Order: sequence, then structure tokens, then C-alpha cells
Amino acid sequence: MDVRLPRLGEGADTGTVAGIFVKEGDTVKKDQPILELESEKAVASIPSPAAGTVTKIFVKEGDVIKVGHLLMSLASDGAAAAAPDAPAAQAQPGMPLAPVSALPSEPPSAPPSALPAAAAMSAAQAAAIPVAIGPPTGPQPGASPTVRKLAHDLGIDLRLVRGSERGGRVVLADLKAYIQRLQAIASAPPAGGPTPGQAAAPVAMLAPVDFARWGAVERKKMTTLRRTISDRMVQSWVSIPHINQFDEVDITGLLALKKKYDAKYQKQGARLTLTAFAIAALVPSLKKHPLFNSSIDEVSGEIVFKKYYHFGIAVDTEHGLIVPVLRDADKKSLLEMARGIETLAERARTRKLTLDEMQGGTFSISNQGGIGSGHFTPIINKPEVAILGIGRGAVKAAVHEKRIEPRTMLPLTLSYDHRIIDGADAARFMVDLVTAFASITEAEVKLS
Repeated sequence: MDVRLPRLGEGADTGTVAGIFVKEGDTVKKDQPILELESEKAVASIPSPAAGTVTKIFVKEGDVIKVGHLLMSLASDGAAAAAPDAPAAQAQPGMPLAPVSALPSEPPSAPPSALPAAAAMSAAQAAAIPVAIGPPTGPQPGASPTVRKLAHDLGIDLRLVRGSERGGRVVLADLKAYIQRLQAIASAPPAGGPTPGQAAAPVAMLAPVDFARWGAVERKKMTTLRRTISDRMVQSWVSIPHINQFDEVDITGLLALKKKYDAKYQKQGARLTLTAFAIAALVPSLKKHPLFNSSIDEVSGEIVFKKYYHFGIAVDTEHGLIVPVLRDADKKSLLEMARGIETLAERARTRKLTLDEMQGGTFSISNQGGIGSGHFTPIINKPEVAILGIGRGAVKAAVHEKRIEPRTMLPLTLSYDHRIIDGADAARFMVDLVTAFASITEAEVKLS
């Protein structure tokens, strides 16, 4: 039987083979891990769908594969599985776009006249359609799930495609026309015609820089994880107007509680960290200011207020920044929060997180206090609308109970989406957050 890459979850259609656990001739059991796939920001083990003997392996480490890609062949019950001549070609980064005629058809809801017009479009007609090559901005246009998935698979941002339907909605004919335009540009010779032996330059291709001209260099290929982080940071930065609100909170009392109870927490499999204290302070603040626990539905133009409180916890790993999600923090004690943070951080560092453990966050926290530095401006984890950055606490002269005393002040930065959150909203939220920090009592920290 043929073993193909199954669908792992929402948004997990593509990944990189990070490891292969079997070799040709090996006998495997049903549900035995056969390879490891790095997808999005997680590494998932792919189980064997049946027991049998591996007769042929069609992938190798580093291959970028999609759902349905042929992984290997198994012979079950002693029967040799017939290996296909070759696996189906899969889209790889840098491969040319498929011909327009090979694209799937729009669902029946599409205008019946749209597809023939696009399919019959000449190169000259396609060339007349403007193509934006600058960074896309603004909300995503309306489009069917089929068009969105196709654009995602081809690496096309729909904000670059001119929609022909009402409200700028993009249909398959628009996407086909856009691709034809790209192909027309790519195949067009430069002004004055190409020189002998010169190929036409690809569309929007930047001229490579020879950094070695000025000294010794070393090149290292970006991992799938690093490319994912890069792409998401760019998408967040160009589509969300980031504004930052700064403040400090006196954590002298919290540090005393941490020192008093941390050993007891560690006996319970947890560490009493400032991240746990921050979540304890954020929950009541988000309940009082629900806008900060919302998201923008860019298709419908609605604000989605979430009635659950799932916190993304930024974890620094040797592979890059990973953000697992602590769920239902409003229903957890401080001990349960601390234990959950510890477990998620360890799973992130050992790359054992599941995709589900990295989805559904409503608000994120990035704590750099353990590394050092003070205020910093974190980037919002889209589709969330705000993130809290925590720096390293520092002892300062501060007024406490009408006296100047040395107090440990913790720097906080709130980055927020200015499309729906105004500066006054952010100021009120930060004031309440600082108050909530100061309101954490020993009764909340003490273990029964």
C-alpha cells in the first residue's frame, strides 16, 4: 500500500521532512512513527497507517512536501506492494507557477462566464492588468475557501489581486488573470531585447548580492521554522499599525512572595515566574477591557470578542521563537498556570508541541526578563490585537507609602492594533494592569 502525508490540522498543509525513523526493509507496526514533519512552528510525528514491511521510501530529510505526497510503500501480509514509477511532483519554493489551464475550477457559486473568459485571455490582454509588486497592505479581500487555499498554495497574497466582484471580492478568474500577468511579465524580454544567451528575468526577482566581495562569509539555509517566523512577522508588521504603551510596575512585594513560595511550587512541578504573575494580572484586566481579547474578522469587517482566555507564551528555543498556548487561564489557579507554563515551555524546547497547542491564542506575552534589557516593543501575534512585553526588573528609587525607597520596578510594554484600539483605551488598560499586578495577594500565591 502507498503511505501518503495525511492532513495534520487546520493550516498544516505543507511541511519539511525533519527525520525519517525507518529504512527500506524495516517492519513497522500500525501507528508506529515513521517520520517527523516540521510544519508551521511544530514538529509532528507521522504514524504508519498499517502494519507491514517498508519496500520503498520516496522522501528524504529536507524535502518540502504537501498533504497527499507519497512517503513510502508498505507490503502487508508478506505481499510486496507495487511501487509507483515516481511520486507526484510537489510544489517547492522557487518552482515556477503552474500553467493557468491547470488550476482547479471555481465552486458552482462562481459566475459561469468568468472561467471561460480567463482561460481564453491572451497574453496581451493579461499584460494590460496592473500587478502590484510592493508590500501588500490593508485587510484581506473577500474570496471563497477554494480561492484562498489556491492562493496560499501558490504563495500569492490576495491583497495583490484586483477583485472583479462586488466589494472587491476575488474569484478564480481574477486569480488566473493575475497569474497570467505574472507569467507575461516573466517571459517578456527586457527593453531593447535580450542579449544573446540571456534569459528573461523572473518577475519581482531581486538581484543577488555578492557579499563575499568584501570578505569571508558563511551561508546557512533558513529552516522551515525560521521562514515561518519571518513570513508571519512581515505579515503582522505590514498589516497591523503597531502602537506601543509603556509603564512600570512595582514588583518588590511579588518578588518577596516568589522567594517565599518558589521552592514549594517546584515540589509541585512548577516554577513561580513573573509570567505566571502576569497572567494572573491580565485575566481581570482583559475581562474589564474585552477589546484587548478580541480579533478582527478581515473578511466580514467585524470585531470578534472572545469569551475565553488563552495566552500565547513566547518561548526562546535554539530553533527560534515558538508560541505555545496556555488555555482557559481564567479557570486556573496560580499553581496550575505555573505548571502549565513550565510544561509548554519544555515541550517547545524539545519540539514536542502539537499544532493544537499552538493555536487559538487570544493574547500573548513575551518575557525577556531572564535574558536582560528593559523595555522592548514586541510584534503582535496576528490575529490577536495586543501583546505584552516584559523586560528585566531593576532596583530604582521610588516613592512607596510617601517615602523614597529602593523598589524593584518591572518594565512593561503593550503593543496594540491601532485599527480598533485607541491610545486612551491602551492607557486605561495599562493603568488597570499595573493595579492588578499590585493587587495579587499572598492568599492567591499560598498553596493549601
